[in-house]
Amino acid sequence: MDYEKFFEQKLFDLHNEGRYRVFADLERQCGGTQATLREGGQQSDVTVWCSNDYLGMGQNEDVLDAMREALEVCGAGAGGTRNISGTNHYHVLLERQLADLHCKEAALIFTSGYVANDTTLATIGSMMQCIIYSDAWNHNSMIEGIRHANTEKRIFRHNDPADLERLIKEDDPERPKMIVFESVYSMDGDVAPIREFVEIAEKYNAMTFLDEVHAVGMYGAGGGIADQESLMDRITIIQGTLAKGFGVVGGYIAASANLIDVVRSYGQGFIFTTAMPPAVAAGALASIKLVRGEYGRKLRARQQECAAKLKAMLKDEGIPVMPSETHIVPVPIGDPRLCKQASDTLMDGYGIYVQPINYPTVPRGTERLRFTPTPLHSNADMVHLVKSLREVWNSLELKKAA
Repeated sequence: MDYEKFFEQKLFDLHNEGRYRVFADLERQCGGTQATLREGGQQSDVTVWCSNDYLGMGQNEDVLDAMREALEVCGAGAGGTRNISGTNHYHVLLERQLADLHCKEAALIFTSGYVANDTTLATIGSMMQCIIYSDAWNHNSMIEGIRHANTEKRIFRHNDPADLERLIKEDDPERPKMIVFESVYSMDGDVAPIREFVEIAEKYNAMTFLDEVHAVGMYGAGGGIADQESLMDRITIIQGTLAKGFGVVGGYIAASANLIDVVRSYGQGFIFTTAMPPAVAAGALASIKLVRGEYGRKLRARQQECAAKLKAMLKDEGIPVMPSETHIVPVPIGDPRLCKQASDTLMDGYGIYVQPINYPTVPRGTERLRFTPTPLHSNADMVHLVKSLREVWNSLELKKAA
C-alpha cells in the first residue's frame, strides 16, 4: 500500500468538499479583542470574533499575576502524575474551590474538558455497565467517553424529555442508568430542559451527567445553568472547563466524594498523565474567585448585553441569526465553500476573524459563522462587524433573513 498516497487522497477529499481546516496564525494582544495575524510573510491586526475566552478572563491582570507568582515559586511543570509527586497545593485549592462552586462534596481536575468527559463516562459506564441515555447533539468528547464505556446506549432526540422517557421506561428498572446531556449547546446556543431531565432521572432512579462547559462562569453565580436554575444539588455529576468562561485551560468534574474518589482511583485518563502545571491551576483558581464575585456579575451582565445588542443589529440588517437564548450568535450560511469564502473575505478585506464552522462540527447543510461577543468588544467593533457582514452578504449573494 502507498501510505502517502492514501493520506494525500484523504486531504484531497477535504479540500474537494470545501471543508479543509486552515489554522489562522494568531498572536493575541493582551487587554482587548485584537490579535496579530501572520500570513505569507506579512502581518496585520484583526479583531477576533470567535474566541471562547467568553469573559476575557484569560487577559485579566489578577489572573496573570497569580500565574506569574506560581511560576516563580513552583516552576513550569507539575513534575509528575498526580500520584507520583505531581499533586501541587494549587491543585488541592482549585479542587476545593470547584466543589464549592457547584455545591458538591468534591471535585477532580483534568488536563482538558475533553479528557474529563471521556475519562469519567468511560470509567463509570464500564464499571457499572449502566445503560447510558445520550442527547443526540452531545459533544464528541461525550460520545467517545460513552463508546469507551463499552456498555449499552440509547440516543434520544435533542432536548426532548418525552423521547428520553419513552426510551428509559422500556428498559429494566433494576439496571443502573445514566442520562448524559449538556446545558448550553455551543453551535446553536440553545439550552437543555435540565429540570425535566432531572425529574425523569429521579423517577427512574438514573444518574445524571451534565456538561456545563459553555455555561460555567457565564450563568448563575458562575456555576452555570444548573446554578441559575437552582438544580446543582439534583445533578449527580457536573462537568466543566477551566477555559472559556474562566479563560485558562483544563477540565473538571464535581460530584459526591465517593464518586470522585472512584474516578481518581480508576480513571485512566486521569491516572496516566502528567498533572496540570501549578501556574495554570493558580490562574484558574484566581479566575474562579473573581468570576464568583461582584466583578464577575458585572462581566456577565456586560457580556449578555453585548450578545443581545449584536443579535438585534444583525437582524436589523437582514443578516440571518439562528434562534439563541445564550451568549452564542450563530449566523447560518448552509454551504461549506461559501462559509469559508465569507470568512476569508471578512479577514482579508475587513480585518475581522471568525472561523467557518463546517461538518463534522455541525451537520452538512447547516454550515455557519459563529460569533461570540465578549465584554471587551466595543460598540465600534460591533458597528464595523455588522457593516462588513452586510457588504459580504451582498457581494456573495448570500440568503438574507426573511
